[in-house]
Amino acid sequence: MTDSTQNTTHFGFQTVNEGEKAGMVHGVFTRVASKYDIMNDLMSLGIHRLWKDAMMDWLAPRPGQHLLDMAGGTGDVAFRFLGRAPGATATVCDMTESMLTEGQKRAEAENLASRLEWVEADAMALPFADNSYDVFTMSFGIRNVTRISDVLAEAFRVLRPGGRLMVLEFSQLPNPALQWLYDRYSFNVIPPLGALVAKDRDSYQYLVESIRKFPDQEAFARMIRAAGFGQVKYRNLSMGIAALHSGWKI
Repeated sequence: MTDSTQNTTHFGFQTVNEGEKAGMVHGVFTRVASKYDIMNDLMSLGIHRLWKDAMMDWLAPRPGQHLLDMAGGTGDVAFRFLGRAPGATATVCDMTESMLTEGQKRAEAENLASRLEWVEADAMALPFADNSYDVFTMSFGIRNVTRISDVLAEAFRVLRPGGRLMVLEFSQLPNPALQWLYDRYSFNVIPPLGALVAKDRDSYQYLVESIRKFPDQEAFARMIRAAGFGQVKYRNLSMGIAALHSGWKI
Protein backbone atom coordinates (compact mmCIF):
# COMPACT_ATOMS: atom_id res chain seq x y z
CA MET A 1 0.00 0.00 0.00
CA THR A 2 1.30 3.48 -0.81
CA ASP A 3 1.24 6.39 1.62
CA SER A 4 -1.21 8.85 0.06
CA THR A 5 -0.27 11.50 2.62
CA GLN A 6 3.34 11.81 1.42
CA ASN A 7 4.14 15.38 0.39
CA THR A 8 5.00 16.13 -3.20
CA THR A 9 7.11 18.79 -4.86
CA HIS A 10 8.30 19.63 -8.35
CA PHE A 11 11.31 18.41 -10.25
CA GLY A 12 11.18 20.71 -13.23
CA PHE A 13 7.67 20.21 -14.58
CA GLN A 14 7.34 16.75 -13.01
CA THR A 15 5.55 16.16 -9.69
CA VAL A 16 7.61 13.90 -7.41
CA ASN A 17 7.59 12.82 -3.78
CA GLU A 18 9.61 15.16 -1.57
CA GLY A 19 11.86 12.32 -0.49
CA GLU A 20 12.92 11.70 -4.08
CA LYS A 21 13.87 15.20 -5.18
CA ALA A 22 17.25 15.58 -3.46
CA GLY A 23 18.55 12.40 -5.07
CA MET A 24 17.28 13.47 -8.48
CA VAL A 25 18.92 16.89 -8.19
CA HIS A 26 22.12 15.24 -6.95
CA GLY A 27 22.08 13.11 -10.08
CA VAL A 28 21.70 16.15 -12.33
CA PHE A 29 24.70 17.96 -10.89
CA THR A 30 26.83 14.84 -10.69
CA ARG A 31 26.29 14.34 -14.42
CA VAL A 32 26.99 17.94 -15.44
CA ALA A 33 29.84 18.76 -13.02
CA SER A 34 32.70 18.38 -15.48
CA LYS A 35 31.05 20.73 -17.99
CA TYR A 36 29.31 23.02 -15.51
CA ASP A 37 31.54 26.07 -15.88
CA ILE A 38 31.79 26.00 -19.66
CA MET A 39 28.03 25.46 -19.97
CA ASN A 40 27.37 28.48 -17.73
CA ASP A 41 29.47 30.61 -20.09
CA LEU A 42 27.77 29.25 -23.19
CA MET A 43 24.19 29.45 -21.88
CA SER A 44 24.51 33.01 -20.60
CA LEU A 45 27.05 34.26 -23.17
CA GLY A 46 29.29 34.95 -20.19
CA ILE A 47 26.78 37.26 -18.51
CA HIS A 48 26.66 35.10 -15.35
CA ARG A 49 30.11 36.50 -14.56
CA LEU A 50 28.72 40.06 -14.60
CA TRP A 51 25.83 38.97 -12.36
CA LYS A 52 28.27 37.51 -9.83
CA ASP A 53 30.34 40.69 -9.97
CA ALA A 54 27.16 42.68 -9.31
CA MET A 55 26.51 40.42 -6.35
CA MET A 56 29.93 41.26 -4.93
CA ASP A 57 29.40 44.98 -5.58
CA TRP A 58 26.22 44.98 -3.50
CA LEU A 59 27.60 42.61 -0.88
CA ALA A 60 30.77 44.71 -0.40
CA PRO A 61 32.88 42.02 1.35
CA ARG A 62 34.90 43.25 4.30
CA PRO A 63 38.28 42.05 5.61
CA GLY A 64 38.06 39.23 8.12
CA GLN A 65 34.51 38.15 7.31
CA HIS A 66 33.57 34.48 7.26
CA LEU A 67 31.49 33.43 4.25
CA LEU A 68 29.30 30.37 3.80
CA ASP A 69 28.64 29.93 0.09
CA MET A 70 25.88 27.33 -0.17
CA ALA A 71 25.47 25.42 -3.44
CA GLY A 72 28.93 26.86 -4.03
CA GLY A 73 29.74 24.35 -6.71
CA THR A 74 33.06 25.12 -8.35
CA GLY A 75 33.82 28.15 -6.19
CA ASP A 76 32.98 31.15 -8.41
CA VAL A 77 31.38 33.21 -5.65
CA ALA A 78 33.84 32.26 -2.92
CA PHE A 79 36.82 33.15 -5.11
CA ARG A 80 35.32 36.56 -5.86
CA PHE A 81 34.53 37.18 -2.19
CA LEU A 82 38.05 36.32 -1.01
CA GLY A 83 39.56 38.43 -3.77
CA ARG A 84 37.80 41.50 -2.41
CA ALA A 85 38.25 40.90 1.33
CA PRO A 86 41.80 40.47 2.65
CA GLY A 87 41.91 38.09 5.60
CA ALA A 88 38.42 36.78 4.96
CA THR A 89 37.69 33.05 4.90
CA ALA A 90 35.11 31.03 3.00
CA THR A 91 33.36 27.69 3.27
CA VAL A 92 32.16 26.35 -0.07
CA CYS A 93 29.28 23.99 0.65
CA ASP A 94 27.49 21.81 -1.88
CA MET A 95 25.42 18.62 -1.84
CA THR A 96 27.34 17.18 -4.80
CA GLU A 97 30.86 15.91 -4.23
CA SER A 98 31.77 16.02 -7.92
CA MET A 99 30.98 19.74 -8.09
CA LEU A 100 33.31 20.42 -5.16
CA THR A 101 35.98 18.23 -6.75
CA GLU A 102 35.82 20.30 -9.94
CA GLY A 103 36.15 23.49 -7.89
CA GLN A 104 39.22 22.23 -6.07
CA LYS A 105 40.95 21.65 -9.42
CA ARG A 106 40.81 25.35 -10.28
CA ALA A 107 43.91 27.51 -9.96
CA GLU A 108 42.10 29.93 -7.65
CA ALA A 109 41.44 27.10 -5.20
CA GLU A 110 45.14 26.33 -4.96
CA ASN A 111 46.09 29.99 -4.55
CA LEU A 112 43.48 30.54 -1.82
CA ALA A 113 43.77 27.14 -0.14
CA SER A 114 44.64 28.52 3.31
CA ARG A 115 41.41 30.58 3.36
CA LEU A 116 39.05 28.00 1.85
CA GLU A 117 37.12 25.03 3.19
CA TRP A 118 35.09 22.62 1.03
CA VAL A 119 32.15 20.82 2.67
CA GLU A 120 29.62 18.39 1.23
CA ALA A 121 26.26 18.98 2.94
CA ASP A 122 22.51 19.47 2.49
CA ALA A 123 21.34 23.09 2.52
CA MET A 124 18.26 22.06 4.54
CA ALA A 125 20.33 20.54 7.38
CA LEU A 126 23.69 22.27 7.65
CA PRO A 127 26.44 20.77 9.85
CA PHE A 128 27.45 24.17 11.25
CA ALA A 129 26.87 25.76 14.64
CA ASP A 130 24.45 28.61 15.25
CA ASN A 131 25.81 32.13 14.68
CA SER A 132 28.91 30.91 12.80
CA TYR A 133 29.06 33.07 9.68
CA ASP A 134 29.00 36.75 8.74
CA VAL A 135 27.68 36.19 5.20
CA PHE A 136 25.53 33.47 3.60
CA THR A 137 25.39 33.41 -0.19
CA MET A 138 23.63 31.08 -2.61
CA SER A 139 23.86 31.41 -6.39
CA PHE A 140 21.58 29.53 -8.77
CA GLY A 141 21.00 26.81 -6.20
CA ILE A 142 17.99 27.59 -4.07
CA ARG A 143 15.50 26.76 -6.80
CA ASN A 144 16.78 23.17 -6.75
CA VAL A 145 16.09 22.43 -3.08
CA THR A 146 13.09 20.49 -1.83
CA ARG A 147 11.90 23.07 0.71
CA ILE A 148 13.06 26.66 0.22
CA SER A 149 11.76 27.68 3.65
CA ASP A 150 14.05 25.13 5.33
CA VAL A 151 17.10 26.54 3.56
CA LEU A 152 16.23 30.10 4.58
CA ALA A 153 15.72 28.95 8.17
CA GLU A 154 19.14 27.30 8.15
CA ALA A 155 20.71 30.43 6.68
CA PHE A 156 19.17 32.49 9.48
CA ARG A 157 20.39 30.01 12.09
CA VAL A 158 24.04 29.88 11.03
CA LEU A 159 24.38 33.63 10.47
CA ARG A 160 25.62 35.78 13.30
CA PRO A 161 23.44 38.68 14.47
CA GLY A 162 24.06 41.42 11.93
CA GLY A 163 24.92 38.83 9.30
CA ARG A 164 23.76 39.10 5.71
CA LEU A 165 21.98 36.78 3.32
CA MET A 166 22.36 37.25 -0.42
CA VAL A 167 20.77 34.98 -3.01
CA LEU A 168 21.36 35.18 -6.77
CA GLU A 169 18.75 33.25 -8.72
CA PHE A 170 17.01 33.19 -12.05
CA SER A 171 13.72 35.05 -11.90
CA GLN A 172 10.87 36.41 -14.00
CA LEU A 173 10.90 39.23 -16.53
CA PRO A 174 8.14 41.77 -15.85
CA ASN A 175 7.53 42.26 -19.58
CA PRO A 176 5.43 39.39 -21.05
CA ALA A 177 6.86 39.82 -24.55
CA LEU A 178 10.43 39.64 -23.28
CA GLN A 179 9.54 36.66 -21.10
CA TRP A 180 8.11 34.91 -24.18
CA LEU A 181 11.32 35.52 -26.12
CA TYR A 182 13.45 34.34 -23.20
CA ASP A 183 11.34 31.18 -22.88
CA ARG A 184 11.80 30.44 -26.58
CA TYR A 185 15.56 30.78 -26.19
CA SER A 186 15.68 28.70 -23.02
CA PHE A 187 13.65 25.75 -24.22
CA ASN A 188 14.92 25.65 -27.79
CA VAL A 189 18.62 26.40 -27.29
CA ILE A 190 19.76 25.30 -23.83
CA PRO A 191 18.73 21.59 -23.82
CA PRO A 192 20.24 20.97 -27.31
CA LEU A 193 23.38 22.81 -26.16
CA GLY A 194 23.52 20.54 -23.13
CA ALA A 195 23.22 17.52 -25.40
CA LEU A 196 26.06 18.78 -27.61
CA VAL A 197 28.53 19.97 -24.96
CA ALA A 198 27.69 17.97 -21.83
CA LYS A 199 26.14 14.96 -23.61
CA ASP A 200 23.13 15.40 -21.33
CA ARG A 201 19.98 16.99 -22.71
CA ASP A 202 17.70 15.85 -19.88
CA SER A 203 19.64 17.60 -17.12
CA TYR A 204 19.53 20.92 -18.94
CA GLN A 205 15.84 20.42 -19.73
CA TYR A 206 15.30 20.11 -15.97
CA LEU A 207 17.38 23.22 -15.25
CA VAL A 208 15.33 25.27 -17.71
CA GLU A 209 12.05 23.96 -16.28
CA SER A 210 13.18 24.59 -12.69
CA ILE A 211 13.53 28.31 -13.40
CA ARG A 212 9.84 28.50 -14.34
CA LYS A 213 8.82 26.83 -11.06
CA PHE A 214 10.74 29.26 -8.85
CA PRO A 215 8.77 32.06 -7.12
CA ASP A 216 8.89 35.50 -8.70
CA GLN A 217 10.79 38.37 -7.09
CA GLU A 218 8.06 39.59 -4.74
CA ALA A 219 7.03 36.09 -3.66
CA PHE A 220 10.61 35.09 -2.86
CA ALA A 221 11.17 38.34 -0.95
CA ARG A 222 8.15 37.45 1.21
CA MET A 223 9.67 34.06 1.93
CA ILE A 224 12.91 35.70 3.08
CA ARG A 225 10.98 38.01 5.42
CA ALA A 226 9.00 35.04 6.76
CA ALA A 227 12.30 33.37 7.71
CA GLY A 228 13.05 36.31 10.03
CA PHE A 229 15.29 38.50 7.89
CA GLY A 230 14.94 42.27 7.90
CA GLN A 231 15.71 45.01 5.38
CA VAL A 232 14.81 42.60 2.58
CA LYS A 233 15.37 44.03 -0.90
CA TYR A 234 15.98 42.76 -4.40
CA ARG A 235 17.55 44.03 -7.59
CA ASN A 236 16.75 42.78 -11.08
CA LEU A 237 19.63 41.86 -13.35
CA SER A 238 19.32 41.82 -17.15
CA MET A 239 15.74 43.09 -16.85
CA GLY A 240 14.76 40.29 -14.48
CA ILE A 241 16.31 37.22 -16.09
CA ALA A 242 18.09 36.96 -12.75
CA ALA A 243 17.61 38.78 -9.46
CA LEU A 244 19.69 39.48 -6.37
CA HIS A 245 17.91 39.19 -3.02
CA SER A 246 19.39 40.66 0.15
CA GLY A 247 18.36 40.35 3.79
CA TRP A 248 19.90 40.89 7.22
CA LYS A 249 19.74 38.94 10.47
CA ILE A 250 18.81 41.83 12.73
